[in-house]
Amino acid sequence: MQQAHDFLEECETLNAILTDLSAADWDRATQFKNWTLNDVIVHLHFWNGMADLSLNDPDAFQAQMAVNLPRMQAEGMRGMENDAIGERGEDLRAVWQALFRDMAPRWAAQDPKARVKWAGPDMSVRSSITARQMETWAHGQEVFDLLGQTRADTDRIRNIVVLGVNTFAWSYKVNGRDVPDRMPYLRLTAPSGAIWEFGEDADNRIEGPAVGFAQAMAQTRNVADTELQVSGPVAAEWMSIAQCFAGGAETPPPPGARHRVT
Repeated sequence: MQQAHDFLEECETLNAILTDLSAADWDRATQFKNWTLNDVIVHLHFWNGMADLSLNDPDAFQAQMAVNLPRMQAEGMRGMENDAIGERGEDLRAVWQALFRDMAPRWAAQDPKARVKWAGPDMSVRSSITARQMETWAHGQEVFDLLGQTRADTDRIRNIVVLGVNTFAWSYKVNGRDVPDRMPYLRLTAPSGAIWEFGEDADNRIEGPAVGFAQAMAQTRNVADTELQVSGPVAAEWMSIAQCFAGGAETPPPPGARHRVT
């Protein structure tokens, strides 16, 4: 399953810039809700573990979520995640690395269409590991930004683009809006230069870099801070509310709020 290899590469790309950081670096706040680097990797490591548990022991996963969900709804995720993961700094990076390197080959051997439990509806194994790649890529953005580095994206970002396309209706439903009859036409340029096309409504168009589209979908950039060209009312509305991740409705960052620190 290629998506599991893509998940591994995404993790390794983020892992490479986290090596040799000082303890003070790990406590620096990012532009995402003031999460520190410790917060980011705790979050990724916790949910990687939960996804792996859903694959290996569905009953244990459901039992754990029966405890986790009420707490998440009452106080959010940070306390729960920080209580569950005790390591910080380099020790945290090491345990996160050990798990994602262990997970990837096992997930690659799975039936992509098999179903696994999750906090919301069940999903396919392929969708679950794609979601882990998306989370790693999305939260990796605030790390790259904070450390003043530019990530060299590859065509594995297609998985996140497809996730954005597949959650077109979700973006509207989670915001309590009627879903348009047709999705805007997308013409996106991959990092390799390939052209990826989706959608059917030529009166509403989104054109430009696939990376910018993925950033808008994952809310790591306001669409105004990308090179996307957006035309038509449906396209503009979608870009104002798009989110390819689960949970309640989230507002995209304001223009200029998320950027690489120089």
